[in-house]
Amino acid sequence: MNKLHLTLLAAALGAAACASQPPASMTTFAGGESAGAPTDALASITADDILRHVEVLASDQFEGRLPGTKGEELTVAYLTEQFRNMGLQPGNPDGRYVQDVPLVGIDGTATMSLKVGKKTMKLKPRKDFVATTARVVPRIDVKASDLVFVGYGVQAPEYGWDDYKGLDVTGKTLVMLINDPAIPDPKDPTQLDANLFRGKAMTYYGRWTYKYEIASRLGAAGAIIVHETEPAAYPWDVVENSWSGEQFGLASPDGNKDLVPVQAWITVDRATELFKAAGQDFQALKQQALQRDFQPVALGGTMTASIRNKIRKTASQNVVAALPGSDPALKDEWVIYGAHWDHLGRNRSLKGDQIFNGAVDNATGTAGLLEIAQAFAKLPVAPKRSILFLAVTAEEQGLLGSRHYAQNPLYALRKTAAMINMDALNVWGPTSEMQAIGYGQNTLEDTLERVLKQNGRHLLPDQAPERGGYFRSDQFEFAKVGVPALYANRGIAVIGKPGFGEEKQKQYTAKHYHKPSDEIDPDWDLTGAALDMQVLMDVGYRVAQTSRTPMWKTGSEFKAIREATLAAP
Repeated sequence: MNKLHLTLLAAALGAAACASQPPASMTTFAGGESAGAPTDALASITADDILRHVEVLASDQFEGRLPGTKGEELTVAYLTEQFRNMGLQPGNPDGRYVQDVPLVGIDGTATMSLKVGKKTMKLKPRKDFVATTARVVPRIDVKASDLVFVGYGVQAPEYGWDDYKGLDVTGKTLVMLINDPAIPDPKDPTQLDANLFRGKAMTYYGRWTYKYEIASRLGAAGAIIVHETEPAAYPWDVVENSWSGEQFGLASPDGNKDLVPVQAWITVDRATELFKAAGQDFQALKQQALQRDFQPVALGGTMTASIRNKIRKTASQNVVAALPGSDPALKDEWVIYGAHWDHLGRNRSLKGDQIFNGAVDNATGTAGLLEIAQAFAKLPVAPKRSILFLAVTAEEQGLLGSRHYAQNPLYALRKTAAMINMDALNVWGPTSEMQAIGYGQNTLEDTLERVLKQNGRHLLPDQAPERGGYFRSDQFEFAKVGVPALYANRGIAVIGKPGFGEEKQKQYTAKHYHKPSDEIDPDWDLTGAALDMQVLMDVGYRVAQTSRTPMWKTGSEFKAIREATLAAP
């Protein structure tokens, strides 16, 4: 067991002493995996240093770190200064510590009404619905677009699933359920069928991004997602806060003219009212939508919406720093550590606290990135492969910074061995485990499991796979282009405090996630975050040292993409 981890875990447990084992730097594993990171480097990652960075990044001065604002300027300057002071090289081959990310900000004011027969439902913005557009135009007007309920809105040929059944939905507004179909197991109705949409785990078909993408592909005029807290995994006010105010997209030459004009959410109460006015039972249709033979249901009503946009183009930035590898044969290959620096900024229409400080999400992850970077910078000899430290912009706007990097990589994707992402660290004390979000994807999880085991901890599979966490943070954009990507999140079992971790996570999701109250709490215990960052530093170090590279596992939807990338000339 690593001596540093032994000491910290022993203190957390209140143990008097622990048996000494060789440090990680002297340990080797079967299968050619390298020795672990030197103990001195691991020891440099501390709770106090993580908190020091969070105090800066989550301060009111940084105004919630919204892209294209003073908050971005301060954040980029701070991160650049930290990387430079560590002695790390600029990560951009052009000699800069930044990669430009062209964004378009759209601040829309929306109105929406639904009409069925003689009943007109005038929806209240934020309270009943949110609606935006990704089209870069001054105004969107959709008048009397026919409403069609399309179940989960999924076309999944690998599952023999099509919610549209050939219906032409051009110009129509699609009403969709959140998440993907939760199909009961025919052998045990209390469980979900693992052969359809991965059972309990969410697939990409369940993400809101997919639903707007399919609506765009089919030529719809609008897409309305019905929000329900349990399948969405967050309450309505998260939708309200995340989709109100300025929204960003990647700039495109055609102004995103091929994207669905109206992207909307509606509360389940107003959706139920709509279905009732149409002579339908919302709950009954939800059950029908769980069948392969489900047919789209015309609701006999229309949607009228108008969105007036204030448009501004802004050059946001990813921040990048590099540690060149020491091996002539491997230094052109890269291990990427990533975290998103952005949050939701400031909403001046709110009474009281207007700043979304984003202390947990994701000042902690950005602080963890900085701590891992300085640990690598302290190594007497750089690892064999090169390391890139990547702080990305606009994650909260739809993973835009990581998507831009994946589409415009600074270093070839075929030469990128792995990506390790940090998003919302553990602030409640040391845990006996870590979670692999999207468990079962690639062999990075195996390395993580070995490092944890060496340090007296263990690896948990994703404890809430139905939330689709693997598709909701920056590692997903790397997975989409085939790069093996790991999202190792905080554990649940806080040592010595049964049930404490679970309760704190519930409280955070319900009361603080994407709210102005996501601020530093004096009750935080960042010892657990430090331990987790030491583990991830060790994982990346091993990947950078070994002759073999991580691989996608059989059954992963990303395996074929990687194989095609590596096979290309």
